[in-house]
Amino acid sequence: MPATPSPPRPRFLLIVALANAGGVIGFLPLLTLLLPMKIDAIAPDARIGIVTVTTILGAIAASVSNIAFGAWSDRVRAAGGGRRVFVGGGLTGTVASFALIALATTPGAIVAAVVLFQVAVNAMLGPFLAIVADEVPDEHKGIAGGLLALATPLASAVSTGTLLFANHEAARLALVALAMTALTLPLLFVHARATSGPRHDPGPDPLARQDLVATWVARLLVQISGTVLFYFLLFYFQSVTSGLSAQALATRTAQLMTIAFIVPLPVAVLFGRLSDRTGVRKPFLLVAALLAATGLLAMATADDWQQAAVGFSLYAVGSATFLALHATFAMQLLPTAEHRGRDLGLLNLTNTLPSLIGPALAWLLATPNDFSGLMVALAVLTALGGAAMLGVRGRR
Repeated sequence: MPATPSPPRPRFLLIVALANAGGVIGFLPLLTLLLPMKIDAIAPDARIGIVTVTTILGAIAASVSNIAFGAWSDRVRAAGGGRRVFVGGGLTGTVASFALIALATTPGAIVAAVVLFQVAVNAMLGPFLAIVADEVPDEHKGIAGGLLALATPLASAVSTGTLLFANHEAARLALVALAMTALTLPLLFVHARATSGPRHDPGPDPLARQDLVATWVARLLVQISGTVLFYFLLFYFQSVTSGLSAQALATRTAQLMTIAFIVPLPVAVLFGRLSDRTGVRKPFLLVAALLAATGLLAMATADDWQQAAVGFSLYAVGSATFLALHATFAMQLLPTAEHRGRDLGLLNLTNTLPSLIGPALAWLLATPNDFSGLMVALAVLTALGGAAMLGVRGRR
């Protein structure tokens, strides 16, 4: 009979959180800042079309590769190997793809380099989440999920640092690669822990799969709001603010985002710890989703910067907490241990599909000077995402 896994040491949970931050650093500064700057420098007149093509093809590449590498890591693990080799290979491939992006001088080359980047970074991210599912016991997944919220503020800090401390594209990409590598490498030197979960895997359970579908839908609904704000937040603040230059508004928005991404960390850790102690997750997920929806409603009714900023901050706290706790809660619902990598890859579609759904929703419901209808719709979707979690049986 296999031994019951020992509780993870705080050091291990921190290493996992930092490795997750390394993965997020791998894509957030590039996709939100460095890539748009690159495209604007090469083809300013065609930048919208190029960004659209890279977003669509990149989302497809990310979706397919995350599932494929997750399933491949399942096979390797079943044969007696480990998943860390995929994390190391994906890390190496991601750094190499940065070089290709830096060398690209045509729109076609940029698109190709970004597709290769998405394949490489998801070769790292897909198996990494399966490592968390394998090696963190269920009774500690709440605090682990809370610590995963560390990724976004660290990635935002790296994004700012690339502009402050580097003047050239290659140097900025090098800084991103260095930060990503430094945070990810410690995980590769920690031996795999005993597998978490039940002593005897009961095999596929139809009800467990229904839970997983409900969990998938819930995260998708919440992620749509995040994707819309990811692309249109600056335009939203332009619609409710007057008397500021474009540069001043951009600077103020960046400062707000930095603060709003830091605040959720202690909230997510607290909710995660409480959910571990009580043995229940769903009430905390529902509260987080409703807090995010409340923030979106405040943004819908805002007519000045202050109210809009408060609304966005509430949304950021609720959304980041929900997504962090949801990630590890979903790991508890995986039907079988043998297919964790594949199933987590399927769950990852909730991160990539919103890139196709969100912009279309904004096009239908928003105008350059009025985002209120869009924000109300996003609030409803977010609340429905939280409510959907109530139908999940879950595990104590």
